[in-house]
Amino acid sequence: MASPQRIIAHLDLDTFFVSVELLNHPEHKGKPVFVGGRDRGVVTSASYEARAFGVRSGMPSRKAMQLCPQAIVLNWSRADYSKYSRWVTQIIAAKAPMFEKASIDEFYIDLTGMQKFFDPLQWTIDLRKQIMDETKLPISFGMASNKMMAKIATDEAKPNGYLQIPFGKEKEFLAPMKVSKIPGVGEHTNEVLKAMGIVTIKDISEKTQEELEEKLGKWGIDLWYKSQGIHKGEVSSYHEAKSISSEHTFNENKSDKEYLHSELVRLTEKISFELREDGKVAGCVAVKIRYHDFETVSRQTTIPYSCADDEIIPIVKELFDKLYKKGEPVRLLGVRLSELTNDAIQTNLFDDVEKKTGLYKAIDNVKNRFGKNSLNRASSSKK
Repeated sequence: MASPQRIIAHLDLDTFFVSVELLNHPEHKGKPVFVGGRDRGVVTSASYEARAFGVRSGMPSRKAMQLCPQAIVLNWSRADYSKYSRWVTQIIAAKAPMFEKASIDEFYIDLTGMQKFFDPLQWTIDLRKQIMDETKLPISFGMASNKMMAKIATDEAKPNGYLQIPFGKEKEFLAPMKVSKIPGVGEHTNEVLKAMGIVTIKDISEKTQEELEEKLGKWGIDLWYKSQGIHKGEVSSYHEAKSISSEHTFNENKSDKEYLHSELVRLTEKISFELREDGKVAGCVAVKIRYHDFETVSRQTTIPYSCADDEIIPIVKELFDKLYKKGEPVRLLGVRLSELTNDAIQTNLFDDVEKKTGLYKAIDNVKNRFGKNSLNRASSSKK
């Protein structure tokens, strides 16, 4: 039996970070705006008015100001970003049969087979309207037969629109587009393709797999399939329950608060490192305490998405202080991070992006080379 025609919707909150800020600063609407540090950081998001001057996400803020000196630079509101992302996630989770949260502002929904019960396009139009009505955020979506095509359709539908690519028309739709429209085609690949006389996606599709493999290796074969509109990526069902945790049982019960704090720091450093290694950030923190009599208690709280030790440790200590029975001997301590999501841009929400990401990269490089316990804070336990 043939597999059913796949129906994938890709939803993207347009200029998410700028849009959240504009809800707090409506007087800036319609003006060139970007979110990011004025001097050192990078641009997290830019309004379409700022993009007209060449300002782009990921660009150093200093360069953005040179391109558009009249731009309004808005400050970080990480808690707001997390709040709105969760809000949209809750709306989608309540309605979608299966969805993947690809990032803080991007979602895939698998509607394959649902045409027996409703019109998938109209259903997604209604979902988009609900999100916009409730959150006041702009959102675009694309619908197609696979994840790649749905994402490209979304990009073409922006700003604040939607587009469906008919089944069987994928190759025709892609043909006139620049090769850079294919996800994963960066500057290096672009230069290699240009040297081969390839400018459009149609040009790629007309080459043989062997020609592309000779210049680009296995990526060349993958690129050929993508130029045909073929992509096999699956929608990975989103589970907020996914978590990462670490706990330690003491050889002797401990009641010294300073010592217990140091152990919490050690545990948090350990799982934050593992989180960064997986390319994830967490939106929820929990602390677990088991007393000498085996009574076990825990407490958790939501946080702005993060993978940074220095942001998570104070929250862990605060949770412990609220939970701990002063003077009671502790047998076990545990820390858990949950509401995990993959999103490179979320790590750009640090107050001083370049300095902090550089610091953690250096720390993680040392740990990868000499072991996870080779570098720890002075405040963590000495084992």
